[in-house]
Amino acid sequence: MTRGAFERLAAAVLILLAVGGPAEARHHHHRATKPAATAPAKETGDQTVLRAKLGNGLRVIIVRNTLAPVVATSINYLAGSDETPAGFPGTAHALEHMMFRGSPGLSADQLANIGAMMGGDFNANTRGNLTQYLYTVPAEDVDVALNIEALRMKGIDSTEAEWTKERGAIEQEVAQDQSAPSYKLYERLRSELFAGTPYEHDALGTRPSFDKTTGADLKDFHKKWYAPNNAILVLVGNVDPEKTLAKIKALFGPIPRHALPARAKIDFKPVKPAIFTIDSDYPNYTRVIAMRFPGLKSKDYPALEVLVDVLSSRRFELYGLVAQGKALGTEFALEPLEKASIAYAAVSYAPGADGNALEAQVRAILEKVAKDGVSPELVDAAKLQERRATELQKNSIADLASVWSDAVALYGLSSPDEDLKRIEKVTVADVNRVAREYLKLDASISGLLLPKGSGKPVASSGGGGGMEKISLGEVKPTALPAWAEAAVNRLDIPATTLAPVVTTLPNGLRLIVQPTKVSDTINVYGHIRNRAETETAPGKDGVTFVLGTLFNFGTEKHDRLAFEKALDAIGAQERAGTDFSLHVLAEDFDRGVELLAEHELSPALPQAALTAVLPQLAQSVESRNHTPGYLAQRAMIEALFLPDDPSRREASGATVIGIKRDDVLAYYKTVFRPDMTTIVVIGNVTPEKAKEVIEKHFGAWVAEGPKPPVDLPLPPLNKPSIIAVPDDSRVQDNVLLAQNLTLARTNPDYYALALGNQVLGGGFYSTRLSIDLRKNAGLVYSVGSSLSAGRTRGNYYVQYASDPENVGKAAAIVVQNLKTMQEKPVPQDELDRVKAMVLRQLPLGEDSVDDIARGFLDRAEYDLPLDEPTLAAKKYVALTAAEVQAAFAKWIRPGDLVRITQGPAPK
Repeated sequence: MTRGAFERLAAAVLILLAVGGPAEARHHHHRATKPAATAPAKETGDQTVLRAKLGNGLRVIIVRNTLAPVVATSINYLAGSDETPAGFPGTAHALEHMMFRGSPGLSADQLANIGAMMGGDFNANTRGNLTQYLYTVPAEDVDVALNIEALRMKGIDSTEAEWTKERGAIEQEVAQDQSAPSYKLYERLRSELFAGTPYEHDALGTRPSFDKTTGADLKDFHKKWYAPNNAILVLVGNVDPEKTLAKIKALFGPIPRHALPARAKIDFKPVKPAIFTIDSDYPNYTRVIAMRFPGLKSKDYPALEVLVDVLSSRRFELYGLVAQGKALGTEFALEPLEKASIAYAAVSYAPGADGNALEAQVRAILEKVAKDGVSPELVDAAKLQERRATELQKNSIADLASVWSDAVALYGLSSPDEDLKRIEKVTVADVNRVAREYLKLDASISGLLLPKGSGKPVASSGGGGGMEKISLGEVKPTALPAWAEAAVNRLDIPATTLAPVVTTLPNGLRLIVQPTKVSDTINVYGHIRNRAETETAPGKDGVTFVLGTLFNFGTEKHDRLAFEKALDAIGAQERAGTDFSLHVLAEDFDRGVELLAEHELSPALPQAALTAVLPQLAQSVESRNHTPGYLAQRAMIEALFLPDDPSRREASGATVIGIKRDDVLAYYKTVFRPDMTTIVVIGNVTPEKAKEVIEKHFGAWVAEGPKPPVDLPLPPLNKPSIIAVPDDSRVQDNVLLAQNLTLARTNPDYYALALGNQVLGGGFYSTRLSIDLRKNAGLVYSVGSSLSAGRTRGNYYVQYASDPENVGKAAAIVVQNLKTMQEKPVPQDELDRVKAMVLRQLPLGEDSVDDIARGFLDRAEYDLPLDEPTLAAKKYVALTAAEVQAAFAKWIRPGDLVRITQGPAPK
């Protein structure tokens, strides 16, 4: 479960830190229900949009999208952390959690089982004035999702016993976020920019306030704010809109509306400039200069959106700091709230750089914009990029539901297209006016994330813990409501809508084409089979980072700015490298592929750029090698593999600073070859046209010499060890339990292990690890297990975060669960439930163009048939409990787990 804004800022900070480029009244008033007002369904491109307002005030938007047999629902309650009682900032967030703990007519166990059996793709997030509940399910299960949301709108149980259990989990979430430097940065920015208002804190909440909160408090918050007249239901997917609306009316129509409490008034005070520093466990420095901008409801917001796009352009001076080798990354972003927004410029740089001088340059660049305005050419480019982005939103069913929800529930618009229309009306004069008015550097907040490094990893015996009084073992069968029983117990093989056309070009390049008509875009995804550990020349470790950075400096035909200008001319989004991509409007497909091929096949890799970026890049790699996150990763690799294993190779500042342009060119020549490349084209295009364009621009690409080695050797089985990596910036421990496997992805046992892994960790509440560690014990906020199998070998992982005193207790529970999988067959009802979940996850893997394309590329990488999901479904249905037990007994070694912790010393 997430809270929205922090996750976006955290993601932005982490991207900047990446080396080298490669989250009314108190009573019901029963009134006569008015008939629903329904707007006629409207066709927009290949989509149908149906709107209605029920008599009780519930607004409904249904968007038909035929990409896959999938539906995404988003129920949006117009209440969040802004509506919480004084002293209880996390009330809305806590209620979000308790909505998964049962309602009258639907127990917590029933809800967990139903959610998992529908594919396990459900979540929620809480923001300032909005709380969203999200399901993505096979289209045939839409009735089940709607029944759940109708029951939860009517009421929740929120018993003290259930809240006591959930309090432990949500307090673990608080500790987890408070261990993240990017979260600390975000919270500090809010407190400085919005002091004295509900905006000064986000939705997370605090441990002391949760300790004072009761189950009755949360039920009261639900009663006040969770009303149909305070909600918007958005449904996107492959459905019949009219029939679906009839179901919605039947389920939600009888729920009574009621008066809503008055909302808090927000009175912003002038921003006082401030400077602060936060210790971090990141490798590089990041400085953020934040200002308060108008909010979503401001008439200036569309112009601000364009301004942000311009300041984020790679043709703008801010990114020029990266091109000059002065910074590792830059960004300008806007985090919108209803009545105000956080606008911030961020710059990341390696240790040793002059951060004060760099911040002064960023300020000077922004001050120049406020004084002189922006380039009209960049304004036009930003508007074209917005048009392309609006079309791309249609390429994912779940994302489209989210975009529609934000448009209507946050922005107060009628549709996402309305935002595009507003943006298209923005003039250069509008952009320059808002720049002058709101880029107030003299009223800004400056924050610094300061790298602190880490102590060396140490062998540890701490945190051994011991078993508490926790009921381990089998998940008991739960009787389901009649409306769910038949639907979720199906074990049918899901039908796929995919029919890829495969061609191998004369140069060995494999082309996969999948036509779709959900948007007027064409998307190209490419992957070159490669492995830096086996293809890098001795002593040249880190060359892949250098190459990834130099790809940002144009081509042999176009320098950096000219190439970015050519992309802007068609509104294309493009990336080159061993994983490359292009997203473009259909009308510009040929030109887009021409530019992609130019970038991929003839990058400039200029000496001047190498000279500029190499010192900071080398320093950044060296700094990375001393961060807790990297040390934890290295500790795991060294515990799992012998010193001569290729995975033990390591780049350092010394190896990077010694890399020459000839080294980069030699590595490029080794790795980049058509006979190791797969390209997927998916979108509004025919197979014939796709082949014509790809062959036209990639057909002359020729491989030289034998194929390089890319497969890793089989390792000896690892021995157990316990290693602690100190991290003073964290209040919680990140814990990884791991073992190596001599299991390839093509091994027949893979499917039995994968199915058993779903029993352990495949669902939110309803699988064994989650029930034991989260739901019953409250030791962790989340726990996940994963089976990773590559072309020759694999690993098995369990990962969680917990307080130091709970590390060993949780690990002991994990080990006991693994042993139980080996010693006892999974009960048939539990196995069938997990099979139902796995079968439903298959169509969910086709709910976006991105997922479809990456699925094809993954199967090509492992030499699997493109219809492997359907073949896998048949294998899962046929698997027996005895086969799963046997696979765990053969491959999983609970006594050999390596345990790596990052954070305080386990107790």
